[in-house]
Amino acid sequence: MEQDTTVPGSIRPGGRTARVRDAVLRAAGDLLTERGYAHLDLAEVAARAEVGKTTVYRRWRTPAGLVADLLVEMAETSLPHSDTGSLRGDLDANAHLVAGTLTDPRQGRLFRALLAAATTDDTAATALHAFYDTRLIEWSPCIEIAITRGELPPGTDPRAVLSAVSAPLYYRLLTASSPIDDTAVTAAVEAATLAAQAGVFTTAATQPAN
Repeated sequence: MEQDTTVPGSIRPGGRTARVRDAVLRAAGDLLTERGYAHLDLAEVAARAEVGKTTVYRRWRTPAGLVADLLVEMAETSLPHSDTGSLRGDLDANAHLVAGTLTDPRQGRLFRALLAAATTDDTAATALHAFYDTRLIEWSPCIEIAITRGELPPGTDPRAVLSAVSAPLYYRLLTASSPIDDTAVTAAVEAATLAAQAGVFTTAATQPAN
């Protein structure tokens, strides 16, 4: 017998079911933003979404199930990658997209709540990994095209480059020690670009022998 690995609520519905999903996820996102993951209650989500409590419990089962489906929705609606014609331009667009999300009053707080959920629940963690995997897949062609243009050495790992761009911005979000501003974005893009061009993110199999 095959094991059911479907994330709660992640089957893409249509019609009334889609409207119910939209209302529930919007309510869940609002409550996560207002109170954080520790205080996410399915009954309160149902009341705010004006949906039957039984429906929410049957479909999403747990707060982690709601978080998982919220991440699925965010991945489904993520913006396509840019094509500016240069590596630096594409990485700058990526960094500004991340920074814009993290500095948004609602989205920034929501991401903190989602990250908190992922540290305490395996279902939420799996969904968060899938969300970032989707984003990396979407933006990887920017790096692959840069290799074709000769801007980067062959064998450069797209995921490593893109992670190098966003990691400093997420660090600022989590530590709140420094603002996520244009200076931070420029520094992240410059550092990732220079490192990638120097072959720091080239896989060992393609690096020239000493």
